[in-house]
Amino acid sequence: MTATDESRRKHQVAPNGVAARIIMSFLATAGLFYANIMPALVDGLIKGLGFSVEDAGFVGSANVYGAAAGALIVVFLIRRINWRPTAYVLLCGLICMDLLSMLVKTPDLMIMTRFFHGMIGGALVGTGFAVIARASNPDRTFGVLLVVQFGLGGLGNLFLPRLVPVFGTNALFLSLIAFSFATLLMVPFLAQYRLRIPDPKIPADVPVRVAMRPLLLTLLAIFLFQAANMGLFAFIIGLAQHATLELDFITWTLALSGWIGIAGALLVVALHTKYGRTVPLAIALVVTIAGFWALHHSANTTLFLVANCAMGITWAFVIPYLLGLAAEFDRTGQMAALGGFASKMGLASGPMAAGMVLSGSQDYGLLINMGIAALVASMIAGVAPALRQDRIRRAELLASVV
Repeated sequence: MTATDESRRKHQVAPNGVAARIIMSFLATAGLFYANIMPALVDGLIKGLGFSVEDAGFVGSANVYGAAAGALIVVFLIRRINWRPTAYVLLCGLICMDLLSMLVKTPDLMIMTRFFHGMIGGALVGTGFAVIARASNPDRTFGVLLVVQFGLGGLGNLFLPRLVPVFGTNALFLSLIAFSFATLLMVPFLAQYRLRIPDPKIPADVPVRVAMRPLLLTLLAIFLFQAANMGLFAFIIGLAQHATLELDFITWTLALSGWIGIAGALLVVALHTKYGRTVPLAIALVVTIAGFWALHHSANTTLFLVANCAMGITWAFVIPYLLGLAAEFDRTGQMAALGGFASKMGLASGPMAAGMVLSGSQDYGLLINMGIAALVASMIAGVAPALRQDRIRRAELLASVV
């Protein structure tokens, strides 16, 4: 070990400590933080640059679809690259693309710019997910990740819409640059998180056998859950106004549900896999389905408030468990990165499908029912691999005792 390596190790935080989980959460959030402030971003483009609602929506979709593409690319590279220099390059790339975005004033060029920004960000998120998978108890880190996203996303959505009228859309992109720069300063404090190979005799570039059927079911569960939630969330204001609710009440409800959602992520950190994954996942998904159904009666303000708060908690609860489940299928981080790709595809596809449903008849009841159907399918897909992993975990614990 060189003197430089020794010096670096002295400044690194404990590999599986709270500080490390927070830094890894920032690393995995930086590339997709714009999604957490999407309402502020879309509203800022409309009010600050005069984009139409459709154009602003396309900018948001381009960002997320770009992220999905970047996440897919990194799935095939993560076992062959050194994650730390890769993270430095990608973070610098994000900062450059956000600086470039500050110069763009037309919708078509902004769509193209944000798509490439999304590709860089998606690759960074995939890299972050791979690092999380190489640490212990990835479920807990994914829980911390949701705390970071919900907490800072809430702050962004609270303050940025007020800054755009004063400072223009530059306020949006400067906030993203600040987040990326802060993450860049944090990365040196992380440990190496080297690639772990089950059999040391097998070279790193040899593919590891993965149980494909349960993995595909897990990816399907992630995709459907994210698509159902984001599809409804993207149009929740329209749904509530259609039910004759006041805009003031709607926005306060959404803000409250976001902050309360942090409780779901904290619950994952506290529980981890103490009770396995199957039972917590099933309960949370049933609660989510009940919340969706309650929105059929959105005219009732109490039901609307309770349903949104419940769904905020379960959204932040289910995703860490599903992403942690994907991470269990290998220890290289490749499957965790693939889970990130499935998540982004769901986040991007849900609003698009919902928009197609609503484009003709504004039938919010049909949208809710389609969301419920997707959630039921997600529960069916997710429970089977969760049961399998719980059985494997129990067998491992029994073997260690014996």
